[in-house]
Amino acid sequence: MADVTRKRILAVLEPVLAEAGYDLEELKVSQAGRRTLVRVLVDRDAGVDLDAIASVSRVLSKALDKSEADDGPFATNSYTLEVSSPGVDRPLTLPRHWRRNVGRLVSVRLSDATVTARIHAADDENVELELSDGTRRVAYGDLGPGRVQLEFSRSASKERQE
Repeated sequence: MADVTRKRILAVLEPVLAEAGYDLEELKVSQAGRRTLVRVLVDRDAGVDLDAIASVSRVLSKALDKSEADDGPFATNSYTLEVSSPGVDRPLTLPRHWRRNVGRLVSVRLSDATVTARIHAADDENVELELSDGTRRVAYGDLGPGRVQLEFSRSASKERQE
């Protein structure tokens, strides 16, 4: 039953998100008492701020409400919608994740070692990493999931204060 509901929700949300220029990163559907809890993670190349989350939330809510009239997934019960963006701790597993993080420092498994490197470039097949001993182009199939490393620098904090 839950899988059927999830598929019906996906059928409503995916086209709306695609039209708005967002990628659906994750959809979780669970019961919370009598209500269905719908958790949606969205992202896009330009990033996602709070205004974007609010806008997407309104659009998705409207689409789900409209689907109710058409015997949609919530025609007979109510739902709670939570929309957010994947956090910085989300693993980089797809080419678009790597592209969106060009310039950032990541920790990633290469061959038999975990390394820290800066993402120099990324395309659909490979990522170019700046390692301590030079730049290396690696196919995604040869990588483990990457993790963005938070960087705190004096110059970045000075820029924010000005």
